[in-house]
Amino acid sequence: MKVVGVIPARMASRRFPGKPLAKILGLTMIEHVFRRSALSGALDDIFVATCDEEIRVAVEGFGGKALMTSRRHTRCTDRVAEAAEALTSEVIVNIQGDEPLLDPEMVGAVAAPLRADASLLCTTIIAPLADASEAADGNVVKVVSAQNGDVLYFSREPIPSGRMGIQPLSRFKQIGILAFRREFLLRLSRLPETPLEQAESVDLLRALENGYPVRGVLSTARSLGVDTPEDLRRAEEQMRTDPLFEHYAAAR
Repeated sequence: MKVVGVIPARMASRRFPGKPLAKILGLTMIEHVFRRSALSGALDDIFVATCDEEIRVAVEGFGGKALMTSRRHTRCTDRVAEAAEALTSEVIVNIQGDEPLLDPEMVGAVAAPLRADASLLCTTIIAPLADASEAADGNVVKVVSAQNGDVLYFSREPIPSGRMGIQPLSRFKQIGILAFRREFLLRLSRLPETPLEQAESVDLLRALENGYPVRGVLSTARSLGVDTPEDLRRAEEQMRTDPLFEHYAAAR
């Protein structure tokens, strides 16, 4: 089974314009994501999907591959789907371009269920919330799942409710690493945006609202999504002691 990684990136981020080319210890954020994804060993190829010439030039400058996409996309999943039209792989792994500290093991883990079960259409990495501040942070997408691992709902609000005084163990967040069967990704991208998708600004709610299951893949590996300049500063501090960074920075 051929598995290809696609990293969506654009300059016009609402919360952090120019984010993909922001530097972390001398390398752009998009290069960190690209190189760490390559370390997974789970991908047959990797592309950056972008509508911005600056990003294409930067990616090709560090030896990566870029696919140009339309500027019309507001959802990263739709950008990845456009890129997937030019690819022939059976599985597409959508790796968000703002995960500069992603653990490469996550990339293999998100694709593994699709290799093992032909009935699965889509998976996403989920991880335990670190603390109460993450549960309250609107930039962190929270997840509740069924007992079989399928996601029931994604929200930027704290879920499930704690008003009954019960603190469930199943308090998770979504990490920006998703895997799709290519044909399903193309089918999903042709559907209109859904009300809950728009309300929460979470792409995979389009799948749930149309009755398609999404399997959550639990990971306890460390990651840090960068949504704001403050997140970038936190990522740089963590990167200073990150052994993976030392490995790929020295190999450049």
